[in-house]
Amino acid sequence: MAEFSWVPRSPLEHALVPGAYGARGTGAGVSLNEIRSFDLIQVMARRGKGAELARTAEIHFGTGIPNTPKAVGTADATLIWSGPDQFFVLSKAGKHSAEALGSAFAGSASLSNQSHARALISLSGEKARAMLAKLSSIDLHPDAFAVGAAAATSIDHTSVTLWRGPDQNGQAVFNVLVFATFAESLWQTILDSAAEYGVTIGHSEEL
Repeated sequence: MAEFSWVPRSPLEHALVPGAYGARGTGAGVSLNEIRSFDLIQVMARRGKGAELARTAEIHFGTGIPNTPKAVGTADATLIWSGPDQFFVLSKAGKHSAEALGSAFAGSASLSNQSHARALISLSGEKARAMLAKLSSIDLHPDAFAVGAAAATSIDHTSVTLWRGPDQNGQAVFNVLVFATFAESLWQTILDSAAEYGVTIGHSEEL
């Protein structure tokens, strides 16, 4: 019998080429990074257990769950709204793995491990908002889409979860979760949209 070993690989392994892309001459207007090696667990309340889920989550995470489209940061995780009575838990290093969350939410929720089913892309820079406006119908003006705002939406007809993280160096940061099977196509679409502004491409192990 042939031996088999499974090694996790990024869905953008072949598409992501670190470095500069698009317009040159001035500072890049968009920074495009893939975030790798994360835990992503979808938590969904069982029928009639929404209130119990909320209580359990507040005990476990020390904060209320997002009941509206937003992302809530905790000491070691981000809780991202994904629908009524459901949310993603984004974390690192197994602190909130499916196994770790399973016992806490055994009576109130069903869990789905999405860690290798999604790609996580971070976009920032002076022109990140303008670039996304070409591809999304979401109003990304700071007054309408503040830090912590989230949406289950589409980018160029690809379903994504989009949320705004804390600003970096005075610039907005947008995070995109996309199914792994669509990640390479969406990545190329984003690159094409951002090319006129100049792009810095990279990847990171840090959330």
